[in-house]
Amino acid sequence: MTFDYDLFVIGGGSGGVRAARIAATEGGARVALAEEYRMGGTCVIRGCVPKKLMVYASEYPGMVEDARAYGWDAKVGAFDWKAFRKSLDAELTRLENAYRKGQENAGVTIHDQRAVVVDPHRVRLADGTEITTKHILIATGGQPFVPEFEGSDLAITSNDIFLLDDLPSSILVVGGGYIACEFACILNGLGVDVTQYYRGAQVLRGFDDEARGHVAEGMKANGIEIHCGTDVLRMEKTGGGIRVSSTDGHERTFEAVMYATGRRPNTAGLGLEQAGVELGRYGKVVVDDYSQTSVPSIYAVGDVTDRIALTPVAIREGQAFSQTVFAGKPSKADHELVASAVFTQPELGSVGLSEEDARAQEEIEVYQTAFRPMQSLFAGRPDRVLMKLVVSAKTGKVLGCHIVAPGAGEMIQLAAIAIKMGATKEDFDRTVAVHPTMGEELVTMKTPVRKG
Repeated sequence: MTFDYDLFVIGGGSGGVRAARIAATEGGARVALAEEYRMGGTCVIRGCVPKKLMVYASEYPGMVEDARAYGWDAKVGAFDWKAFRKSLDAELTRLENAYRKGQENAGVTIHDQRAVVVDPHRVRLADGTEITTKHILIATGGQPFVPEFEGSDLAITSNDIFLLDDLPSSILVVGGGYIACEFACILNGLGVDVTQYYRGAQVLRGFDDEARGHVAEGMKANGIEIHCGTDVLRMEKTGGGIRVSSTDGHERTFEAVMYATGRRPNTAGLGLEQAGVELGRYGKVVVDDYSQTSVPSIYAVGDVTDRIALTPVAIREGQAFSQTVFAGKPSKADHELVASAVFTQPELGSVGLSEEDARAQEEIEVYQTAFRPMQSLFAGRPDRVLMKLVVSAKTGKVLGCHIVAPGAGEMIQLAAIAIKMGATKEDFDRTVAVHPTMGEELVTMKTPVRKG
């Protein structure tokens, strides 16, 4: 059978565009890609990039306060959200155009409309056009999830926060994951009165217990009101905003409510089940180590597979797929020891096992230090840094590293290289410190604080 294309990619996010480009340039494939919204996907348009720019914006008031302590005659003025949004929109447009140009330069045909799967070798565009293809790649990512309850339609999500005409004076952030915590910190830094509800016992579930407790205390010290063990029962619109009734028996009114209670794979209405593709919990696409679905000609990468929902992972999965299928280089994306950063204030960087998970599998030693960093100490701020290594008692291998500090994401990226290479605590000890830095504490912790 002759096909219109060798590969048709549904989704123009990080995983999809990488797969398309590699298939076209390294594999010589005829490739088309459909994106129904904007090229770049969640990360570029409504996730990592705009969020990180908002993180930067939210940090400037603290920097100005520190500058005064260092002798500068500096003052914090009002934050101009509209001016920031204008610059943000321009930057996102620039990045979107760069993504598009990269695809066009690789010879990829772009369809700016929704595509659905008809059968293992056919897709249908929103305008009704049907296209045949030897392989289909699903890279449609995820979308925010808001549970249904009375008044749930009043909530906004992380997708909406970048599009607000004005910042609210007060906001309730519901959720305890990294998205909820990051936006709580961002909005707090931009001058919004922030309250956070989370139904669990502590925010940032899945991260090291000590590290997430350290982050939570820092958030509270910065003025965020966190209520754990609390969930929303109902919401209603009032003259003063949105009245929220919660499980702790209280009623409070906020100008806005943002839900960040997780994301779900974006597979609804794609025609996957009808084509024979196996879907798992919440509609995730079930794949093997090579990103192949239960239908041999259909593959999936990125958040839609609900493996590790991080942009660099989606990129690796997209590249491995194209190298396997089109470049004759069978490749599996490596999901072991993937580092991550949470851009809260204070920032959290993590790679490897938490103390709790490591202890569940073997005897460990924990090396840890907490201190006030030089820069903020001089400025009179009470900030505290946490550095922690989780080490195998038997082999001395570093099983996990957790950092809560300014620039923790930058530090954990470098620590991840050593840990991925199998570094031992001895290797860390043999490394000469760079002084004076926060990072030097990673190589100067000599005595374990806990064993077992």
